Amino acid sequence: MFLRGLQDKFKVKSGLKYLKEEMEKPSLTSTRKKGITSVGCIVDVDRFANAEAFYGLIEEFSLRPNAIKIIGYKREYDKNSPYAIQMFSDRDLGWKGQIENGYVLEFLGREYDMLINYYDEDNLMMKLLSVKTPARLKVGLGSQDSKVNDLILNTSLKDFKLFKSELKKYLKVLNEI
Repeated sequence: MFLRGLQDKFKVKSGLKYLKEEMEKPSLTSTRKKGITSVGCIVDVDRFANAEAFYGLIEEFSLRPNAIKIIGYKREYDKNSPYAIQMFSDRDLGWKGQIENGYVLEFLGREYDMLINYYDEDNLMMKLLSVKTPARLKVGLGSQDSKVNDLILNTSLKDFKLFKSELKKYLKVLNEI
């Protein structure tokens, strides 16, 4: 028990070091063209339980039905319980900032036009996934680190309707939709 706690502490320290290094590097340029055709969403399910609401963006932005990929973060979850979306947790943290979860690897395997970081806490696991995800445009909420996101919308986590309308407004300004 003691060794497990010590190991977890070193994994967190290793993850923080990796995150700091990645955030200091210049962001990679994407080969994708302008326009939103694929969207990735990282959602804090502990604080925003209605993660399926992001599927509403399919109609909002006239996307293909499989254009949105959602992955949820939950501090503690039962891997045997059914969830509507794919999940990851703190237990999936490996050495050197690696996230050891099949769903995460699948999520990271795609390149996105837009990544939505829908969380407002400073959380190592969600930040690691945000930094590692290949996306041309990264969108987050107001309380997040500006090194992670390109566009930060100052809306509440609970007010998804306002977030959606603000996102649409700014994507039109940026000639993305």
